[in-house]
Amino acid sequence: MSFPVAPNLGAVTRVFSGIQPSGELHLGNYLGAIRHFVAGQHAHDSIFCIVDLHAITVPQDPARLRARTLDLAAVYLAAGLDPDACTLLVQSHVHEHTSLSWIIECTVGFGELSRMTQFKERSEASGSVSAGFFTYPALMAADILLYDTDQVPVGDDQRQHLELTRDVAARFNARHGETFVVPEAAVAPVAARVMDLQHPTAKMSKSSVSPQGTVLLGDDPATIARKIKRAVTDTGTDVRFDPEAKPGVSNLLSILAAVTGKDPRELAGGYTRYGPLKADTADAVVAALAPLQARYAEMTADPVRVGRHLGVPGL
Repeated sequence: MSFPVAPNLGAVTRVFSGIQPSGELHLGNYLGAIRHFVAGQHAHDSIFCIVDLHAITVPQDPARLRARTLDLAAVYLAAGLDPDACTLLVQSHVHEHTSLSWIIECTVGFGELSRMTQFKERSEASGSVSAGFFTYPALMAADILLYDTDQVPVGDDQRQHLELTRDVAARFNARHGETFVVPEAAVAPVAARVMDLQHPTAKMSKSSVSPQGTVLLGDDPATIARKIKRAVTDTGTDVRFDPEAKPGVSNLLSILAAVTGKDPRELAGGYTRYGPLKADTADAVVAALAPLQARYAEMTADPVRVGRHLGVPGL
């Protein structure tokens, strides 16, 4: 196989992560993933992939998918990812991803794929899913293992897939000799999983049926403030960080903590009412996203420049 990056010789930690170009990115994507990509890109050998092949496990309009791929690249760059410090690539442009995926599919068991939570939830909800959706954890494993990855930044909901990757890598190594690095998970300590503002027991999602519960990275300041100030809280009036008993308030505290760099439990001690907490969280989020939004506007004004950073002038 030919690699788009040099093989990792163990001198530094190699980090790999990918995001699907499906739907508009939201605050959870930024706080739980992208900002950590930016923070660690100079400390690690970092590879950040736009996983467009994962996106086609559900029907996609090709032209829209190409546009969203460039749009995600623009967000990466606007957030601060530096092509001179990390590797940016589009999954479908590197054919080794799908070549290795077939080998992984022949290593993983049918039962293992059947137990994947996302597959079970989707199949129970719709009654029908594509074969690609069933096998995409094998492609995800291939994405990771292809690059001798040491660490994978993951949200809590992706831990199961990484565990499958680890199992498959160890199994392959036991059968055929040391071939793959067995990767570790890297989970952000705060805001690893930002919850929906209207349904705080569910993760904030690009495909949410609750648009008022999702803060999009492209939302203007007034919209961001309105969504946060209308966030569902909890019974009672006390402000404390308790995700089980008070998921709404805890979500706001997690978001505020993530954008201010403070501890959510310490922040809770500074509030006796929900209103001021919502107002401060809204102000902090608006301020945190303002630089990204300004740079994103510059990037999208020159899509050829964005494509060039991906190694192609356009898609």
